[in-house]
Amino acid sequence: MAKTILVIDDDERMLQMLKINLIQEGFQVLTAKNGREAIITLRHDNPDLIILDLMMPQMDGYTFMHQHTASPATPIIMVTAKVEEMEKILGLELGADDYITKPFSVRELIARVRAQLRRVEKITSDQHLARPILHVAHLTLDSDSRMVTVNGDRIDLTRSEFTILEKFMRSPKRVYSRRELIIDIQGSAIEGFERSIDVHIRNLRLKIEPDPSQPKYIESVYGVGYRFMGGSA
Repeated sequence: MAKTILVIDDDERMLQMLKINLIQEGFQVLTAKNGREAIITLRHDNPDLIILDLMMPQMDGYTFMHQHTASPATPIIMVTAKVEEMEKILGLELGADDYITKPFSVRELIARVRAQLRRVEKITSDQHLARPILHVAHLTLDSDSRMVTVNGDRIDLTRSEFTILEKFMRSPKRVYSRRELIIDIQGSAIEGFERSIDVHIRNLRLKIEPDPSQPKYIESVYGVGYRFMGGSA
């Protein structure tokens, strides 16, 4: 069955160009001209991936990511004309999985789309083979319901945060490089924005650590990346 892509962009020419190219690649395509239209669309449709322009009238991409109620498993690729790193980091903090800067190659965007879809399929396949519920200290992760609790209280994670935490909890004490983690999130190391992992780790610590300034679960390994210590002091 063809995968469905929701494209959100206020530029009609860009919208139609992406729609035509994605259809030619075998995808089904939904479109919206701003975040408000997209939220209405998501009440009736459940796309497999979202391509999101950030700068739009009525409701911009940042507000959309803050408000939308799509499945947390739905990848979001943000499209930005801005090159400032903080703009990209903000998008990642709000739940985006990848980004591409205008002007961009349609072939590159489609490669990113396919990489994200492959990553989601791999995660789904791995979950069928792995233990669905993981317990580490006061943390519980249910891969089937995609629910995480801390001391019995449910916490909300973005798709990227959930992916990282599950990887950590399945292999405690193993050191993961930033590159390994970004490949899990993006499906590949396209553009190599590996420092975006630091954003996701910081947000994870804020949500799961008793004291994020002195983490007990997620430990930094200088010059390499991170490892999960299972809550040991």
